[in-house]
Amino acid sequence: MRAIANSLAKLMAVLGGALLIFLIVMTCISITGRGLNTIGNMPFVKDNLAAIAGLLQQFAPITGDFELVEISMALAIFLFLPWCQLNRGHASVDLFTQRLLSGRGNEFLALIWEVLLVIIMVVITWRLYAGMRDKMLYGETTFLLTWPVWWGYAACFIAALFAVVVGVMSVLIHWNERGDAEHSSEQVGP
Repeated sequence: MRAIANSLAKLMAVLGGALLIFLIVMTCISITGRGLNTIGNMPFVKDNLAAIAGLLQQFAPITGDFELVEISMALAIFLFLPWCQLNRGHASVDLFTQRLLSGRGNEFLALIWEVLLVIIMVVITWRLYAGMRDKMLYGETTFLLTWPVWWGYAACFIAALFAVVVGVMSVLIHWNERGDAEHSSEQVGP
C-alpha cells in the first residue's frame, strides 16, 4: 500500500510543481508585457521615439493572468497535500510533547492529527463539491476569461479526493508501522 500511496502522492506533487513553473513563466511574461506596454505609452517615448513606442505598445499583459493564478494556486495546494500528508510534512508545534511524551506517545499523537486532517479534508472535499455544483447551477464565469468558475472547483475537488484517498492510506500505513514497531519490540524483549 505504501508504494501505491507514494506513487500517487509523488505524481500529484510533480503535477503541482509543473503547475507552479507554468505560473511563474506566465507571470513573468505578463509582467514584462505590462511593463513594455507602459513604457511604450509614456508621453516622452511617444513624442520622441515614435517607432519604438509603436513597437512597445504591441506588448501587453496576459489577459486574465490573475484569474489563472487564483485558480491554479488553489489547485497546486491540493496537489501538494498528499505528499505532505504521507511524509508527515505539515507544520507542527511539539515544544512540549517531545519532552512530556515518550516515542510511542508522540507517534500516537501524530496518528491522531493525521486522522483529524483526513476528517478535515473530507469536509473540504464535500464543500468543494457543493461549491462546484452551485457554480454549475448558476453559470458563474470569471471576469476577464469568462471561463466557468466551476472548472476551478472541479479541478480542486478531484485533487482533494486524491488527497483524501492518500490521507486514508497514510493513516493506515502509519497505523500498521506503529503496530509493527510494537510487535517487534515485544519480540526482542529485555
